[in-house]
Amino acid sequence: MTLAAPTTLNLQDAPYQLFCGDVLEQLAALRGQKFNLIISSPPYNIGKDYEKDSRRTLREYIDWQKEVLSRIYDLLEDNGSICWQVGSYVKNEIYVPLDMAMYGVFDELGFKLRNRIIWRFNFGHNYDKRFSGRYETLLWLTKSDEFKFNLNSVRIPQIYPGKRHSASKGPRKAGLPSGNPLGKNPSDFWEFSAQRDFVENPIWDLPNVKANHPEKTAHTCQFPIELAERCVLAFTDEGDRVLDPFIGVGSSGLTATEESRSGFRFA
Repeated sequence: MTLAAPTTLNLQDAPYQLFCGDVLEQLAALRGQKFNLIISSPPYNIGKDYEKDSRRTLREYIDWQKEVLSRIYDLLEDNGSICWQVGSYVKNEIYVPLDMAMYGVFDELGFKLRNRIIWRFNFGHNYDKRFSGRYETLLWLTKSDEFKFNLNSVRIPQIYPGKRHSASKGPRKAGLPSGNPLGKNPSDFWEFSAQRDFVENPIWDLPNVKANHPEKTAHTCQFPIELAERCVLAFTDEGDRVLDPFIGVGSSGLTATEESRSGFRFA
């Protein structure tokens, strides 16, 4: 692990590096570096302890995010991907989905939206004046039309491995596999339950990190390692470089290290 001043960041050949400092200064210090995947969940600007010294209006927040993303654009490989998890901005009971508010920023900067992925979970804050939120949005964007997508690395195993078409499907299909032997495309609605859904359902059910979990922090909706893992496996190859500009509890960094990617990131 390396702690560096926000001047010029020296990226060593280490499994991972951690740089602490202001995100805009650190991104500027990375100028000239290239990354294959940039994955993060930026602060939602809802008044958490780690945000109170920089609470912004919605317009100020979007402008700040635009500045962050404009610096990220130059750090991304031409065939690279961005996975940007966003929640919602709420003030005076008025709800603004940040993925909708941010789409114009991504489009203006030249990013291409490939999927709007819904991550659903069962537990969260309950509200009195509106329905309780039970999902987050993950935007997958690329810099160009040439990008990595390793679908086979994240396919969902077949419910009935080896199942074949019966004669009722006609002589041309009889005896042939009834589905892709490698598994099913996970779709853009993610849930994760290791035993039930991963094996039996075409859905990814990623349980959110709840208050009684030992890894829980002040982040309003920290994403689990499984979410970062699917992004790393789908959008990078071994040896690729991963950047998380808002490290949080380190889910993306742990995943990058475990999957033999180089994780360079900062808080």
